[in-house]
Amino acid sequence: MTSQPAVTDGNVTRAFEMRFTSTPRGARLARRLGAHRLDAWGIPYGTRPHEEIVLVLGELTANAVRHGHVPGRDFHLLLRVLAPSGRVRIEVTDSRGERLPPSPEELPAPSDGDTGGRGLLLVAALAERWGRHPRSGGPGKTVWAECAPG
Repeated sequence: MTSQPAVTDGNVTRAFEMRFTSTPRGARLARRLGAHRLDAWGIPYGTRPHEEIVLVLGELTANAVRHGHVPGRDFHLLLRVLAPSGRVRIEVTDSRGERLPPSPEELPAPSDGDTGGRGLLLVAALAERWGRHPRSGGPGKTVWAECAPG
């Protein structure tokens, strides 16, 4: 697992967090609420930064449902704006620690015949950096990404 230093509250200007059911509906709701929150924070709908951040958020929440689902367990979304850079940090935590995504350094390119496996390539292309680390305080993992606001 790649480690990521904790972000102290002094470096966060805005934050939103919520638990969602580990279902496709929960992932869609997380994406919609995240998009709304970004707009309220001054990263407006229809702009390139907004669309890119929402794509990354959507991919991470969809992966939490697809690869991190544990019956009866939710996934957790934490969305923050980091000061002074204004970068947006997305953290999605699920309860499935044994199903790890590849690290950024090990991300394989899918073959032409693959019908999946392109989501993390999208995250890697749109995020300034991303990674994964063990879930603090319980089983599972957190996959995170940081995106530039513009």
